[in-house]
Amino acid sequence: MIRRGDTLLTPAPDFSTPLEMLHACHGRIEAQCATLLKLIEHVSSHGADTQAMQAATAVLRYFTTAAHHHHEDEEQDLFPQVRAIAVAGGNPRVTRLLDNLAAQHRDMEAAWQALAPWLEALARGESPAFDAARVTTFVALYQAHIDQEEQGLLPYCRATLTPEQQATLGASMARRRGVHISGESLV
Repeated sequence: MIRRGDTLLTPAPDFSTPLEMLHACHGRIEAQCATLLKLIEHVSSHGADTQAMQAATAVLRYFTTAAHHHHEDEEQDLFPQVRAIAVAGGNPRVTRLLDNLAAQHRDMEAAWQALAPWLEALARGESPAFDAARVTTFVALYQAHIDQEEQGLLPYCRATLTPEQQATLGASMARRRGVHISGESLV
């Protein structure tokens, strides 16, 4: 039986549900990481063919834009809000988690800097020699990071962030991407 409000498609999260947007971004990051792992095998068998070039271009685009914004959302907006709540509530476990997540961002950025030149060459149709361990290290760093955010950070955020704090987070995320939310002042 279909209840009132049930729809065939679940709407994608938007800036009014910033925690769900962050969660959805984790799924997209995991999909890009899966593409990276497939790319190792594909390139070893087929070289820098059209599929490899397209996949490399898509992964590059994602990790230089959307994933970069995701980290900024967390470090500039979410982490400071959550840290204030954790400090006020005397929760050192959460402050340690935030410190660890921020350090992981730096580790992932370093791993990305090692990986990006290979993807750039691949996107140009070149087949440079490559150490597959760079890809697996990058993917492992992201997976561990996502697991900590999904199991520790996001549940804490859902339990502690007020609707007003979430609205502020969503508005900041929108501004970072150049999106205007109706009713928001441009000042």
